This record gives sequence, C-alpha cells and structure tokens, in this order.
Amino acid sequence: MNEVLGGEWLTSCLQSGVILMMLCWWRGVWMWLVMVACAGVIGAEELVLAGGDEVFIVDVGEAAAGRVSRLWRWSGQEAADIPEEVRKQFHHMDECKVVDGGRRVLVCASNGGCALIERASGRVVWRATSRNAHSLDLLPGDRVVVASSLSGDHVEVFDLQGAAVPVLRVPLHSAHGVLWDGLRQCLWALGFDELRRYRLVDWSSEKPSLQLDGSWRLPDDDGHDLRAVPGSADLLLTTGRKVLLFERDSGMFRVHPELGGEAKVKSADVHRVSGRLVVSRWTSRVQLLGPSGVIEFTDAKPYKARWVD
Repeated sequence: MNEVLGGEWLTSCLQSGVILMMLCWWRGVWMWLVMVACAGVIGAEELVLAGGDEVFIVDVGEAAAGRVSRLWRWSGQEAADIPEEVRKQFHHMDECKVVDGGRRVLVCASNGGCALIERASGRVVWRATSRNAHSLDLLPGDRVVVASSLSGDHVEVFDLQGAAVPVLRVPLHSAHGVLWDGLRQCLWALGFDELRRYRLVDWSSEKPSLQLDGSWRLPDDDGHDLRAVPGSADLLLTTGRKVLLFERDSGMFRVHPELGGEAKVKSADVHRVSGRLVVSRWTSRVQLLGPSGVIEFTDAKPYKARWVD
C-alpha cells in the first residue's frame, strides 16, 4: 500500500515539477557547501620546505604576498633530543613530508640524518642514519623507506619501533625518490636512469623483503624527485633536464605540459585539493602555478617544497 501511495505521490510531483525544484534547491545548497569547504582549504594552504639546516612551514597566501613567517620550524642543530655528535648529520636538509594527517613530519639530510618529528612538540620519535639520504616515506607495518643516493646507491627500510639499523636493503644507483602507493600496494623508487616498482613480501615476518615488480628506463638521466599527482594515475618526476609524468597503469612517460623542458628542478608537488603546483629549484625563489605566484626568501634557499595536505 505504501509503495502504491509512494508511486502516486512521485508521479504527481513529477507532473507538477516539484521534484525538479527540490533537486535544484538541494543541488544549489550542496554546491555552496562545497565551494565554502574548498575555499576554506585553499585559503589555508601551507608549504613545508627543507633546505640548509632547517625544515619549516609557511602560509602560502601570506608568503606570496611578501609576508614570510615560519609557522613551524625544526633544526637538528637546535633540537634538544639530537645528540651533539649527531647534529652534523642534519646539515643540508633535502626532504620534508608531512604525514599521519599532519601530525608528524618526515625529514632527511644529505649528510645522512633521517628523522620522524612530532609536529606539535618538535619531539623526535624516530631517528636513523642513511648515507646521502635524499628522500623517505612511511611504509605499512610501522616502517620507513629511505633513498640513499650516490655513495650509498640503495633503498633501505627501517623499523620505527626497532633499532636504528636497516632491516633490509636493495641496490639502486643514485636512489633519489621513494613513494608508497597505498592504492596499488607497491613502492615506487627513482634512481639515476630508471623508475622501479617493488612489492612488499613477507612483510610481517622477521625477514621482510622488497620484490622487484617492474622497471622503466627514464627518458632522461639523473632522476631526482618523485611525487604522486592526487586523484590521478600519474607520478610526477624530475630529472636532470626534464619534468615528466608517468602513467602508472599504462607504464608510459610523457613530458609535463607546463614544466616539461625545465632543467634542474629539485622538487615539484601538486596540491591535493586545489591542484596548484609548487616548484623548487634550490634558489631563494619558490614558484607557484595555477594560479601563478612566487615566494621570495631572504634567508633561505629551499631544496624541496611540499604541500601540507
């Protein structure tokens, strides 16, 4: 009976156009809420940057308008929980990634220092040494993967809860970028002339391993930065003379439409919500695209710039 009455009511409403009006009204409210939400996110855009002896966070809107101030800052030369004899490892900071929903920051330096820092307190919750470390990322099972570049030439994995020694290591010439792909359950690693994909094997055992599952020759040598493009199958890569996109499902490279011919780009990153691009070249200027902008630093030359999202 209720189904019959419901059908008659729906037919009547459709004939009178009431349903159409209600849908339009609700769609309008929904669109307004989405715009407000997005505006709030975009209006609060922040960057985390690494260079010299520090990692710090700035508000993009303020910094692009010439009002640069550090909202958060960490330096291994000043942190109370870094032993004096270890401080030198945190010279030349070259990576920074905000993780765990914004609660922690992964950092490393080409002098070998690697750390996971609690953002609110600045406390170091994990620390290790990896020769010429150039990038790192979190892995499942409370582990961290580190790209050890020239003179190290490998990818190594550490336990967050264990001793500060690697639980495994695989060779990769001039390893520069590592990225955990949660959707595809694999690890991407960027070397001098190739991009590799690894699978985690026996990961909960005492002898975990990384199994090579694919390798692609780079169109240009000197692989440097590796990031995912949010909401896309693309990876964003920088090399010695190009900026590239790699379609993970087809295994195809293509030149980035805006930055393709750019040489010596140290990092490029896409904002998860706004799609805005930030580019760092290890100078006092950080470039923004979509919309365009520039952040000028008088006291820093960021090596890497990442979105806090």
